[in-house]
Amino acid sequence: MKTRTKSIIIHSTPEKVFAYMDSLGNTGMHMTQSNMPMMGGKLELKQLSQNSTGPHAKFQWKGNVLWMKLDFTVEVTEWEKNKVKVWETLAEAKIIILSWYRMRLQLTPVKEGTMADLSISFTTPQTVFEKILAFFLADWYANWCLKNMLYDSKKALEQK
Repeated sequence: MKTRTKSIIIHSTPEKVFAYMDSLGNTGMHMTQSNMPMMGGKLELKQLSQNSTGPHAKFQWKGNVLWMKLDFTVEVTEWEKNKVKVWETLAEAKIIILSWYRMRLQLTPVKEGTMADLSISFTTPQTVFEKILAFFLADWYANWCLKNMLYDSKKALEQK
């Protein structure tokens, strides 16, 4: 298992940062738009649980990248309002370069606003083709996701 972590200060309160980043529609926005890192593909997000936030909130990501189907479900496994959110993939995840991941968001009040620490722990697939792709792309993709999630949140929250 590998882990990548990024941090950023967002000039807003922990309550506002958490409310924004608790929504997978906000933090996963980079995966719902066709772009180069997604190889022109994009994913759709579907809520599976009755609750959209909090413990056991569950979502499905589905779509195509380079004619390959992606389909995986994530569930919130730890949630402390305005402080911590952890979510991870369930069962067999079809993600091409990752076979499983867990993301952790931790917020800490600081003088300038809120320190947002975001990490992703992941494992890579076992098929030869996917192992090769993961060798070249998994670390880069994990960092790209973290960067987008944090900077998109910072931009959205500091514009208001």
